[in-house]
Amino acid sequence: MRLQVFLSKAGVSSRRAARDTITSGKIRVNGRKVIEPSFKIDPEKDSVLLNNKKIIPRKKIYILLHKPKGVTTTKKDLHASKIVMDLLPCEHRHLNPVGRLDKDTTGLILLTNDGDLINRLTHPKFEIEKVYIVRLDRGLNQQDVSRLEKGVMLDGKYTLPCRIKSRDRISIEMILREGRKRQIRRMFLKLGYKVIALKRIKEGGLYLGPLPEGKWRFLTSQEVEILGIENM
Repeated sequence: MRLQVFLSKAGVSSRRAARDTITSGKIRVNGRKVIEPSFKIDPEKDSVLLNNKKIIPRKKIYILLHKPKGVTTTKKDLHASKIVMDLLPCEHRHLNPVGRLDKDTTGLILLTNDGDLINRLTHPKFEIEKVYIVRLDRGLNQQDVSRLEKGVMLDGKYTLPCRIKSRDRISIEMILREGRKRQIRRMFLKLGYKVIALKRIKEGGLYLGPLPEGKWRFLTSQEVEILGIENM
């Protein structure tokens, strides 16, 4: 593993900041000063010190939570009555939410200390697929389905093409590859519909499944593998 990647995965800093840390001469590998970010190390065998203090790789934690309505997706908010961190035990409240669901939206939210995974799941360039169940105030006609799937103008830019599967016209399944602020609600409002309820049931290869609202669980080894997470 490259030294720069090791520092990032160990939680020392971001990859960009890790590069500066290394080139500034603050890192020693097996007692030897290393200033090359791409220097290869074996995390299981090599001793890496930052300012003469050994770096212990942190354990990666991945938690899937079913966010209830009325809960804010943030780590801190003095004005929110309840945040997602309140649903976790104290020892896991250092984790970071992967993206966000608005206060009135329920469903799947991932929390982790893996910065690389957060970037992979949230950066627009990766176009990670997300699936939502949307309940509307009235039936969705086929003409509007086509308009939504092609893209709707929001903030001067068209939304990416999406897919819609009708359940009973009022309740539909919507598959997106982007995540603008309150995007689904705003897309339907643009066409004269009001979203009554919104729930995310899938993100990337993760499914919410039967997990009750307000409850959480660790990802299974199979789910970790699906996400392509590189273990240290």
